[in-house]
Amino acid sequence: MPTRILPAVGDADAVRSITTLLSQLPDAEPVAPVVDSTQLVDTLARLAAESVDELPEVVVVHERIGPVPALELVREVALRFPAVGVILVTSDASPGLFQAAMDYGARGLVALPLSYEELASRVQAVAQWSVGVRRHLGSGGDVFTGVGGTVVTVSGAKGGVGTTLTAVQLALAAQTSGRATALVDMDLQTGDIASYLDVQFRRSVADLAAITDISPRVLADAVFRHDCGLALLLAPAEGERGEDVTDRAVRQIVSALRARYDVVVIDCGAQLGGAGAAAVEMADRALLVTTPDVVAVRGAKRTVRMWDRLQIRKAEETTIVVNRHSRATEIQPPLIQKITGTHVARTSVPANFKELQGAVDSGRMHELESKSTVKQALWGLAGELGLVKAPEGAQKGGKGRGGDRGAVSLRRRREAGG
Repeated sequence: MPTRILPAVGDADAVRSITTLLSQLPDAEPVAPVVDSTQLVDTLARLAAESVDELPEVVVVHERIGPVPALELVREVALRFPAVGVILVTSDASPGLFQAAMDYGARGLVALPLSYEELASRVQAVAQWSVGVRRHLGSGGDVFTGVGGTVVTVSGAKGGVGTTLTAVQLALAAQTSGRATALVDMDLQTGDIASYLDVQFRRSVADLAAITDISPRVLADAVFRHDCGLALLLAPAEGERGEDVTDRAVRQIVSALRARYDVVVIDCGAQLGGAGAAAVEMADRALLVTTPDVVAVRGAKRTVRMWDRLQIRKAEETTIVVNRHSRATEIQPPLIQKITGTHVARTSVPANFKELQGAVDSGRMHELESKSTVKQALWGLAGELGLVKAPEGAQKGGKGRGGDRGAVSLRRRREAGG
């Protein structure tokens, strides 16, 4: 059986050199190269959605691939697609880089300029390893498999605009509809998810920061399983421990969660650090919550511009959620969209804090009444974002949460009405 090899190379000259050599290898079947990290992950995800057997046995990653650094990309591929063997092609063949590449999950390293004998040897060894892993996957081992879930980050234009409320309700909507959902508090110094859900916890996201290989068992030990079914990965109780959570750690943690859950909702708070920036960059959907007032909208515009300057997220790839909306406010969603250059969600959240105060004060946000207009709007937003299961599944009744199904039914009526 031929060995399928997928080159991930951004440089045109390097593409020609690598594909030429790969085509000369015995029993090799090079596929069309991908030119950046995003295209590589998307391609592997699409193939994995069909079957593990559709994945290439070997991926060759060039050191100058971007925008995600090569080693970080190696880690993500190794974690999300464990049946694929990764070879790193680099001009630095030092023992230090070799060790780092192995730590990040590479199965081999080939030095530049490329040697036919070295490349052939590495490809053969990695292909054999990949075949062995696929046999293991077929027997049901305890490893991450599959395409991975949807990651949504929720950030605030400034403090107090409702970021945590939005994140919690989106996660609850997804979980109640039958999707395995993780809610992550990446507001590392001032996170409030534990307070909103009345949780006493021992482990936090900081406990995963120093772990280089997050297995399903390690992840399960760090996650708190709430009574409502949500998997919670919380901010550290001691805010100073948030400094231990680096952008590199976040990439690994988010990749592990994505591989384990259908939906991952991350509360990034209103302050941008390396951890939050990495989460926003990796997200499938990045939400920015604002209120319809001058100060908050200016904050939203400032945040969007900063994300663009830092090449974290383009404005047109950001979704604004308008909280505390009312027809009486002078600033309306179309104006916010024009000012920020973003996409504004069709669903706005009404200004009605009285509905929330009891649930917030008691830490029972998961028991917010379904007749709450705020909850209905946020669950409608979850439907707009595609975080809930298809209506057919909800109509069958699930586990009998009548009040929650009412909120989902309201979302369906809204969507049917345009």
